[in-house]
Amino acid sequence: MSDEVTVEREETETKGRYVIRLDGAEAEMTYSRAGEKMIIIDHTGVPDALRGRGLGLILVRRAVEDARAEGRKITPLCPFAKATIQKHPEFQDVL
Repeated sequence: MSDEVTVEREETETKGRYVIRLDGAEAEMTYSRAGEKMIIIDHTGVPDALRGRGLGLILVRRAVEDARAEGRKITPLCPFAKATIQKHPEFQDVL
């Protein structure tokens, strides 16, 4: 699925989000910036019309990849993001 979707990133000085737009709907994961080296993931939302496609995992994976590339750490307050990172040992280096 990840080859078929585009994850866009929008970021301001204090907040950001990753979004996938498909079939007229948006799946998103939002975060707050805590300084230059930390983001706090606070919400992941996938509308019913897009569920079952693995989009939540794609959003978390992109956040992990960006955190690594930018030298950031992630604090996952969102229950979905926290559970996903716990299930994937390869993501835990950014905690």
